[in-house]
Amino acid sequence: MKKLTITLLLLISAILNASAARAQAKYPPISEYLMPQDAEIVLARSAAPASISDHATIKVLTKSGFQVAQQGDNGSVCMVMRGFSAPTYTPAQFRQIVYDPTIRAPICFTAPAARMVLPYYELRTKLAIEGKGPDQIAEGVQAAYVKGDLPRRDSISFAYMWSADQNLGSGIGHWHPHMMIFCPYYENSMVGANEFGSVLPQVSDDAGTPFTVVVIPIDDRLANKARER
Repeated sequence: MKKLTITLLLLISAILNASAARAQAKYPPISEYLMPQDAEIVLARSAAPASISDHATIKVLTKSGFQVAQQGDNGSVCMVMRGFSAPTYTPAQFRQIVYDPTIRAPICFTAPAARMVLPYYELRTKLAIEGKGPDQIAEGVQAAYVKGDLPRRDSISFAYMWSADQNLGSGIGHWHPHMMIFCPYYENSMVGANEFGSVLPQVSDDAGTPFTVVVIPIDDRLANKARER
């Protein structure tokens, strides 16, 4: 009985501490998330090989969300995601990176992903700029998807994240150049059950939901050669 009581007290303490942490979390000023437009355009283009990014539409972050800075002609869209692009559901610990203004994650969506997936990240960004925290963002995204305000994720699409200058957050940093594969409802077991953060394919975000992301790291040297072409 005594052991059960101690366990319950520890559980209650953990819940209270987590609630207190969420209550104390606040967004820094939006200015801390912004960067000079010319530099942002260059960083966005670094996400993919030049054969793709040179012809892609470039979007940059403004105080009201992402806006087109340069129009492309191949259907791809390159931009620099911020912490606002955190997972909606899992892993739970990474949902808090919305509050980290240092994250710079260049990404280049191929045309299908620009149509199906990009609006999801733009909505997350809009909700965060409005001051909504991770739980409210999750609720907003879920509601928009159910109502049909977000495109249905009914097929697999992908994006490039090959930039040598990406910063994915404290303790992660540059990590590896990788492909983002948007695989609705995938579980990690479907891609080999590889450990999170390994150099093998793995589900990184929102397993088992319409917003599941599989990442496939690639060799840095091959990425650099391809990017120069």
